[in-house]
Amino acid sequence: YLDFNDEIIDFELTTDRSDLLSVLGMAYEVGAIYDLEVKYPDVDYKETKNSIKDKFSLKVETENCMLYLAKLVENVVVKDSPQFIRNRLMASGIRPINNVVDISNYVMLETGQPLHFFDADKLNKIGVRMGRGEEFKTLDNKVRKVGESDILITNDDEPIGLAGVMGGLDTEVTKETENIIIESAIFNPKNIRNTSKKILRSEASMRFEKGVVKERSYLALKRACYLLEKYAEGSVAKDTLVHDEMTVSEKTISISVEKVNKILGMNLTEKEILNVFDKLQLPYSIKENIEVLVPSRRMDLSIPEDLIEEVGRVVGFNNVVGELPTVPIKKGGRNLKSEYIKKVKEFMIGKGLNQNINYSLVSEEESKLFSDIENKVKILEPISKEREVLRTSIVQSLVTAYKYNASRKIKNINIFEIGAVYSKEEEFIEEQRLACLLSGNYLENRWQNKLIEVDFYILKGIIEELLEYLGFKNRYEISTSKLKDMHPGRCASVFIDRKEVGFLGQVHPSLAKDAYVFEVNIEKLFEFKMKPIKYKEPSKYPSVVKDLAFIVDLDVESSKIENIIRKAGSRMLSDVEVFDVYIDDKVSNKKSIAYSLIFKDETKTLNDEEVMIIFKRIIEAVEEKANAKLKSE
Repeated sequence: YLDFNDEIIDFELTTDRSDLLSVLGMAYEVGAIYDLEVKYPDVDYKETKNSIKDKFSLKVETENCMLYLAKLVENVVVKDSPQFIRNRLMASGIRPINNVVDISNYVMLETGQPLHFFDADKLNKIGVRMGRGEEFKTLDNKVRKVGESDILITNDDEPIGLAGVMGGLDTEVTKETENIIIESAIFNPKNIRNTSKKILRSEASMRFEKGVVKERSYLALKRACYLLEKYAEGSVAKDTLVHDEMTVSEKTISISVEKVNKILGMNLTEKEILNVFDKLQLPYSIKENIEVLVPSRRMDLSIPEDLIEEVGRVVGFNNVVGELPTVPIKKGGRNLKSEYIKKVKEFMIGKGLNQNINYSLVSEEESKLFSDIENKVKILEPISKEREVLRTSIVQSLVTAYKYNASRKIKNINIFEIGAVYSKEEEFIEEQRLACLLSGNYLENRWQNKLIEVDFYILKGIIEELLEYLGFKNRYEISTSKLKDMHPGRCASVFIDRKEVGFLGQVHPSLAKDAYVFEVNIEKLFEFKMKPIKYKEPSKYPSVVKDLAFIVDLDVESSKIENIIRKAGSRMLSDVEVFDVYIDDKVSNKKSIAYSLIFKDETKTLNDEEVMIIFKRIIEAVEEKANAKLKSE
């Protein structure tokens, strides 16, 4: 008795199937399943002698309105809708209001074309243009300010509606309305999307965003006239206001039986494939291949694979018989860069560090840290403020991870990450980098559980060992420098063959307390030519060790003195190590650096006279080139 004895069909739609946002579009799907013809709704109505052109005009001033149709229906009676219309609207999740509003929604559900009804007695000249920053009241009684990307429907150039989203309050259809202007149009989906995000996403705007079909716009207009004549006692005036700048080109897709079966893994005959197209009412012709003429209602069909998917869907993917693939196999080549990155990763793990994997997206503020890159890559529509810019340094992510752990009372943080950083010049640039962060204690010997406190030299030692492990021994240099967001007296740049490849040091205390970081550009490291590592047999002969100390200016770097020592020494000088640095508060601007020099000959036992000749030469070179003085006992 209540007409609720209906079947419920629950459809799960993919975003590309905009044609299924209507009963008519769904009828094609159900018709394919049951092999039935699709019946179109009645659209026959009578027109009066009155013409819409005698009372109204149309002026479209924007390319973002490709199609605009307007029809006049006079002497309507606003009342409750017939029971079947109300039931069908409620079954579709739409609340019935009155026969006029309900018919607008009903036609949209039937055809997929949103309509809008205006009170014709409140209109003079209908126009369509872009917004100019003006304000007007919408149907929800709110004042809206429109922008230049919003499409407006106007009356004598005054806004009366946001195209495709919401009508204006001034031309609202009420119980006193007698004459109606029906709007059926197609607008630029991008503009509708932007406007609906600001105002309201509705059933109508959703359909405009996904795209509506030209032929359905004409159909929906006729269907609305038919229903208003039948259930609102309206009289349809003759003629239609038309702005039609929309061209619809025919699209043909060619596929072969062989390709269909190869992709689906089936053994379908041509007859079975054509039967699917008949069920879906897709016109076709047979030439060398099957030529399918895609109807305008199926905007999702554009490439052969789309048609093949339709065949598989209708035939049933459950009918695919599982078979092992038989494809030719060829030997793959080595990816040297991947192997290089793997080598770096294994080294860092071997140093007792934990690998981090962080988001590549950071906040605008974080993206400014530890980097001078100005052309950042920003996300057009970020999910949050914390994830709106692609990072320009790995250290940005590690410092965020450090703060997260430190706030949870975790003191010993020893982490690294290998990942990409991004920038934009003429094109987008993506570079692989390695970064490390140490704080608290560094576990040096797990067996003895020996902990040492992290400082600049622990960090420096790790990066030096890494570079030597990668084959850059005697080719790298670490020199002090002033770096962005780093402690001014505890940071340095890393060079290989005098080309900068990274930096290291303590993070500025204002950003993180007692955190030490380094970052190197793996892309640059990989570009350097490296000689294969040579292994030497351990010497059979004893080495000679000589210690000495120099008094130098406070700003003289130890690496400078080491380089002088190595150049002045011969091949017998096998190693140089710093074992003491002393700064006397009583002596301003001076410090003492002590070195241990190891001399060795692979062919014989060295005597003291041979070593002293080189030893004295080293002392003279350092005193001359570093303005140093040999420290006496």
